[in-house]
Amino acid sequence: MKRFASTALAVLGLAATSGVVAAAGRPIIVELFTSQGCSSCPPANANLIEISRRPDVLALSFAVTYWDRLGWKDIFGKPEFTARQYDYEPALGESGPFTPQIVVEGRNSAVGANLQEVEALIAAQQAEAGPLVHLGKERANIGAGKAPEGGADVWLVRYEPEVINVPVKRGENSDRTLPHGHVVRSLTRIGGWSGMPADFTFAAPAGGLRTAILLQRPKGGPILAAATD
Repeated sequence: MKRFASTALAVLGLAATSGVVAAAGRPIIVELFTSQGCSSCPPANANLIEISRRPDVLALSFAVTYWDRLGWKDIFGKPEFTARQYDYEPALGESGPFTPQIVVEGRNSAVGANLQEVEALIAAQQAEAGPLVHLGKERANIGAGKAPEGGADVWLVRYEPEVINVPVKRGENSDRTLPHGHVVRSLTRIGGWSGMPADFTFAAPAGGLRTAILLQRPKGGPILAAATD
């Protein structure tokens, strides 16, 4: 698909009685920006499913909306996912968003259809040793640490833990059934972090969704810390 963008994701979880604690050594965060209206995306979707099985990776699939005009509206697409991809592009050196794009740790970008390139990019990453993140069912705590100038954003992510097969009726992937893994259903900025300990509350996930917390430099910067349940 024509290049128009770039992306990433990571977490290491330790079992706790009231939730998950993630710190240094967390898995690498891998974000895929994809669209059911893009004929180049099915191989990247399959690659993300493969990557999502790795215990050292937290993989997230964000469906963008700018290819909806090609005849098929992505059933998972949301404007906020498209906006996230656009935020990544300047720092990643991309001229604009494209699909399929994989962003690793918010620092590097690759074409998602090339599994060898993506795995090499993951292998070259070292997750930033940010503050401790404790994640419970309806609460998250971020510990003290060194914050970037201007602070950091705290993102609440809700995603599907299972593979979802979607029959596509029109557009470039017409009459194909496309598997999707770790589909992001919602992305919400729930606050900021200034380096001091901070608590955040939110509703429990519905419908079997899983939760992730991402601590990230603003405007598509690197991931600083993360946790998933």
